[in-house]
Amino acid sequence: MSRRNAVSNIKIKDIAKAAGVCEATVSRTLRNPDIVSEKTRKKVLAVVEQMDYTPNSLGASLRQGSSRNILVMLPDITNPYFSPIVRAIEQEAIAKRYSVLLGDTLDDPKLEHAFANMVRSRQADGVIINSQRIPFDYLRRPEKASRLPPIVSASEIVDEEEIPRVVVDNVEVGRTATRHLLELGHRRIGLIAGPADLRTTKDRMLGFHEEMQKAGLKVDPQAIFYGDYSTESGIEGVQKLMLRPDRPTALFCLGDLVALGALHILRELGFRVPDDISVIGVDGISMGRYSAPPLTTVAQPMEQIGKTCMATMIDLIEGRAPANKLILLPHELIIRKTTGPAPA
Repeated sequence: MSRRNAVSNIKIKDIAKAAGVCEATVSRTLRNPDIVSEKTRKKVLAVVEQMDYTPNSLGASLRQGSSRNILVMLPDITNPYFSPIVRAIEQEAIAKRYSVLLGDTLDDPKLEHAFANMVRSRQADGVIINSQRIPFDYLRRPEKASRLPPIVSASEIVDEEEIPRVVVDNVEVGRTATRHLLELGHRRIGLIAGPADLRTTKDRMLGFHEEMQKAGLKVDPQAIFYGDYSTESGIEGVQKLMLRPDRPTALFCLGDLVALGALHILRELGFRVPDDISVIGVDGISMGRYSAPPLTTVAQPMEQIGKTCMATMIDLIEGRAPANKLILLPHELIIRKTTGPAPA
């Protein structure tokens, strides 16, 4: 028998026999070493090391009804907005002895349901979603929602009020960006949005409309371009809005990737930013600091979003009801070099 096969056949009872303790003591030592005396712990761990024993975590977790895995579903794993969120989730998970499984859904409802089945099959204890869709089939009634597995919603929040949601106030985000441009004297503000049916798009646009109305300004529907929060939609939006005879003096891009695409094509078209046109984004992704010029943005607390999502998830898994089902985190206006006074 090869050493690999020999190691895989080692059981808890073999460790217990070699260490001179019962099987329960070995299990406690491996799962919760802090509750075992130091002398016993050292004796058991010495045998574990000597026999090169690796516990079958999945088998044990299935027997205990817990995998200690958290599924995090992302609509686009290449989007840099999610990187600090996932990193913070992983840091919190490791500190609590959980593992993180990532699922790139490509914003496809079928893939969302496929990944969510990992929770149903107990390969994961809960799921953190970044979509406004709930990846489980259920009827929208409180008694049905209560039967859902642990779910935390972030980024694109769900409408179900019983599911904890960790977000920024996107209406206020829209107001903040618009106020900044208005205070600089801009009156013709173009808007490059995301998909019209997304809650985030609607909320940020609502804040935009409210501030424009407060300033006594009408919003020209032709000055709004709907894209998909990608750099490509920023390029397409600029090509549409900046070829108008009454082109805007400022662009409010509802995402930083959109703004980076806009900055790229504006340079290609010969516009000077911010002398000819100002650009503001939303999110606060790290590459915005290094764009040319550095991007003015309304930043989300991405690390805090990740930490709060994971802390809330652990509360749900361990049977503690979150103090708040809707957790609103603060945003911040970061003024850099892409916004300036409206041209005379």
